[in-house]
Amino acid sequence: MATYYIGGNDEHGQNPFTAGKRTPVMPYLNVPFYENQFNRPAKIKFLEACLRNNFAVFDVKPELTDTSVSTRVRRINAQNLTLLVTFGYNAFGSGNSFNSARGISVFFSRQNPQPSRSQALAEEIFEQLQKNTNQPSRGVSALTDVGVLQSVNCPSALAEPGYMTYFDEAKLMLDPDFQTEVGEASCNGVCQYLGERYLSRENLNNYPTLRGGSNGNFVYLLQYILTQNGYNLSVDGIFGTNTQRAVTEFQSNNGLNADGIVGQNTWRALLVLPPRPTLRAGDRNVYVRYLQQKLTSKLYPLGNIDGIFGNATREAVVAFQRENGLNADGIVGPLTWEQVSTVGGGRPLP
Repeated sequence: MATYYIGGNDEHGQNPFTAGKRTPVMPYLNVPFYENQFNRPAKIKFLEACLRNNFAVFDVKPELTDTSVSTRVRRINAQNLTLLVTFGYNAFGSGNSFNSARGISVFFSRQNPQPSRSQALAEEIFEQLQKNTNQPSRGVSALTDVGVLQSVNCPSALAEPGYMTYFDEAKLMLDPDFQTEVGEASCNGVCQYLGERYLSRENLNNYPTLRGGSNGNFVYLLQYILTQNGYNLSVDGIFGTNTQRAVTEFQSNNGLNADGIVGQNTWRALLVLPPRPTLRAGDRNVYVRYLQQKLTSKLYPLGNIDGIFGNATREAVVAFQRENGLNADGIVGPLTWEQVSTVGGGRPLP
């Protein structure tokens, strides 16, 4: 595969959250969901997918704070990128109440230096979002006065796969599987645009075994995922001592053979792929964190998403089981996983 340099950008900030870029107050949790709680994870999943597909990547806004459009444009134009994909979420009306506007939109700018290529990129991403999510479609549209679309020196598209002012799509914002679907579909669209074969996330045969001394894109991917899980690493594509130490610690924390070698079992845990283990009170691992994310997106309150199966998580599991016709024992086995891991759903609007 040829080497391409792909930029990923997320709109707005998270520390603190950008004012006004939020849902109405979500029932049951009694808090709004902020736009960047979707934008940033979707961008991260997109960049992970691009690394797996052997692209070089550039994270336009790695910081959690909001960053001006002019700063981001300067960063982008200094990189000589092949293309740029930005992630956002749409809204309609005042933002104080839910309404009926919904669906996927992908945007480009006719003022971009490469307008036809930007439109083609947007259309490929839109097609893959249509195929790989259950969202209704609103089509591909041109926008003006959007700097990351028109002021950058490469083809550029903005994906907005839902409305934060539509209740069911607001819940999707915090669903880790929807975030992954959007990131993966956007990468697939990039592959179609570039004429390259897309390598799927779920096929573990696409992931090589890594160990000390390995290097290249999959080491970048490994390091990038480990940093998202709180490990302090340089993402440099070189499997050195610090990376091996982080891998061994990750394996130990997630019930794996702590040998520092990244084979299929370790990749499965890093990607939080099924089959997922039975979970109960007292467990601590990446699957507990995923469970907490899924329950929160379905509007079952449990406090902090910290990967620790404590009393609040157990109470949320019991409530979910009771409301979904399951044995309410607080243990997350195959039947509970089957229902909690669906994309979307959850508690209805009261």
